[in-house]
Amino acid sequence: MQIRDLPHTDPGEPDVRSGGSLLLWLHRTQLGGQIKALFWGLVHTGAQATFPVPVGLAVQAVVDRSGSRLALAGGLLAVLGALVALGDTMLHRASVTNWITAVARMQQLLARKATDMGSALTRRVASGEITAVGTGDLEKIGWLVEGVSRFGAAAVTSVGVCVALMLYQPALGLVVAAGAPVLALAVLPLLPHATRRADAQREKAGRATELASDTVAGLRVLRGIGGEDLFLDRYRTASQEQRRAAIRSARMWSLISAVQVALPGLLLVAVVWYGVHLALQGRIAVGELVTVYSAVTFLLFPLRHFEETAMAYSFARPSADRAARVLALTRPTGGRITPDGPLTGDLHDPVTGLTAATGRLTAVVCGDPDAAGRLADRLGGHAPDAEPPADEPGATPPDSPSVLLGGIPLDDVPRDTARAAVLVQDKDPTLLSGTLGELLDIPASGRVDAADALAAAQCGDVLAALAQASDDASGDPGTARITERGRSLSGGQRQRLALARSLVADPEVLVLDEPTSAVDAHTEARIADGLRALRTGRTTVVLTSSPLLLDRADQVVFLRDGVLAAAAPHRELLRTCPAYRSVVTRDAAPSALPGDDRLRPADTAARTAPIEETA
Repeated sequence: MQIRDLPHTDPGEPDVRSGGSLLLWLHRTQLGGQIKALFWGLVHTGAQATFPVPVGLAVQAVVDRSGSRLALAGGLLAVLGALVALGDTMLHRASVTNWITAVARMQQLLARKATDMGSALTRRVASGEITAVGTGDLEKIGWLVEGVSRFGAAAVTSVGVCVALMLYQPALGLVVAAGAPVLALAVLPLLPHATRRADAQREKAGRATELASDTVAGLRVLRGIGGEDLFLDRYRTASQEQRRAAIRSARMWSLISAVQVALPGLLLVAVVWYGVHLALQGRIAVGELVTVYSAVTFLLFPLRHFEETAMAYSFARPSADRAARVLALTRPTGGRITPDGPLTGDLHDPVTGLTAATGRLTAVVCGDPDAAGRLADRLGGHAPDAEPPADEPGATPPDSPSVLLGGIPLDDVPRDTARAAVLVQDKDPTLLSGTLGELLDIPASGRVDAADALAAAQCGDVLAALAQASDDASGDPGTARITERGRSLSGGQRQRLALARSLVADPEVLVLDEPTSAVDAHTEARIADGLRALRTGRTTVVLTSSPLLLDRADQVVFLRDGVLAAAAPHRELLRTCPAYRSVVTRDAAPSALPGDDRLRPADTAARTAPIEETA
């Protein structure tokens, strides 16, 4: 796998039983790259390990005044230098390729999981935690993947050097062979403490990041209620806690670094002292002493690799545990039925009794925004995350029967098929950063043009504002950049752009949860007309209590306590269902007379429709 081949065609199915299992799976998926890096690592470290031989020959040649042996030693040094340079260059290329491809694989897996889970992901895992896993944790996992091949090459070479020293000079070789494992394992007792401190720092950093993100997202509201100082103090406190945790972590890693320098230095001193003692006794020659000294100096290099790999593993293992927990989140697997063609037909929810007829605009009134959100998830095939409180109206248990589309349970068809058939737009949709053209460049049926979708969603003023902000000299709004989560736009503008994006997708079934809650009544009326016209022949379900949308619907379904209470056109329900009339008109007196002029839909809309949020 080369970097130019990214992204992976198929990132695979990870082993998420534990962080260790995930790391092993990640290494197995790129075994070829690891073997390639190991080969070049052996070339690099093997050439380095051989350097003491020509150095010792050169010193002894000078002592013996032998020009031929000195020339031979110089030639060997030149060859070994070339091998070191070649091996180091290719090892770096192979190791970095392993790092990048492993991180890219993990990013694709996390993106696939986020796509599969949808909004349920942030309900199970905090957004700050997801951000930390997708950034810092993947970097630590990549660090370990990159270092494994270096560690393998260093281990093989170190064993070879120790064996060679014992054969070459048994007395000094025994000292080196006994001391090297001690040095390699010396930092292991300190690593758990360092890991715990690093985890504490990471947790506090995630909390500070999440708090900052929430503050920025709600800055407009905070200014309105005068809460900037309160949240600033909270962030300042969180930031100082992170700083103190970082200092404690740095102190431990400083101690580990000191151990890494001090102990190898002590081994080198011991070898030199003992070697000089042997040389004075005439038991070894000066050249042999220089060879042993050079070999021990080389061993300090792979020993650093051992310690760095241990550090990388101590960081990567908890990071892999967190990544595995996110990747282990599941929905009902489904896939037991493979439809012959696209899913079509009536959309039926056996839990609530709701039925949305195919090709018609159905409005649903719940009275409870939370219940409406849960219903939208169910209609999209997103099962509940956990057992809800027993006294919560409209809550459904995780093992409740699946929603049916054309008589086929959505839980029983492949996930991609269900997602292509039913699209759910949340009441708080997310706009990804990028240009307007990129926002609308999504998988679609091709039946609805982007211009028609923008017109139906009443995005004229949004296009004008984007055209003014466009970097293009022609003022093309399609090239204007939309900031992260669309924060440069008002709430109503974000809603309308999200609605246009959903209309461009043109799914067989479109579920909209309060799509016009942040727009004014006149814009809402035009959106209702545009939605009805553009979705002709397609099934559309709108969860709303807006009289303007309800009046345009072919059928209105009223749910009470999570079950079907009534189903009829809007005006008929106003006359015949006092509970429905109470919810729609926000009137605390449901006993008002059916013919009362106060209940005319147009008057109600003017009185209850929200005013669009300003930028």
